Amino acid sequence: MNLLETITEHIAAKPLPLVAITVAAVPCPDTPVILTLHWHGFVEEKLVEIEEAATVAYTPIPSSALQVNHRWNDVSMLDRAAMEAGWELGAWDVARAERPGCTRPGAQSGEALECLQAFGSFPYGLNDFPAVVTQAPDVGDLINLAARRGYLMWMFRPVHRGIWAEFADDATLCADGTRTPPCPVESVPPVGRGSAKTIYRFGIAGSSLDIN
Repeated sequence: MNLLETITEHIAAKPLPLVAITVAAVPCPDTPVILTLHWHGFVEEKLVEIEEAATVAYTPIPSSALQVNHRWNDVSMLDRAAMEAGWELGAWDVARAERPGCTRPGAQSGEALECLQAFGSFPYGLNDFPAVVTQAPDVGDLINLAARRGYLMWMFRPVHRGIWAEFADDATLCADGTRTPPCPVESVPPVGRGSAKTIYRFGIAGSSLDIN
């Protein structure tokens, strides 16, 4: 699976910086994966649609949730794909969260909302603008499956084409905020039960290498 290729295609087509990228999947081989690109930018709202009109409010650009239908047979393939994408796009780290099904007895009420958010189906917008624009025909089935079986989510903040470029203090980055593949960090098998979080650390603070 190559998530980086899909990400690269979409950031090339949209001239906006990224805040973060998330990947969500259910632990069932060959099911679709939901890739969500979280953009930084605002829509100017005016009372009338003429150039001279003053802007009365700014609404955040909605995130883009995309369905990826690549074949995979083990969660480790998804893990490596997310790690490689985060590595090459200059992320400081990649965080992997494992979440149990939110319909189990004793589940907290907020877990259902977190599941919807992970798969790009945030139910609320702002000023009639959606929080996420979803291009994923199977997302309803995936959410129902995740509610029963649980799911995994990966999140990273890219330096390349991201808002973090001017703040990055990372000795591992190239001048354009990328890194040379492959990712040298080893994947850790998921716990496979309950909630768990794994952080894959990539960055090395440039200031820590200074010699006084």
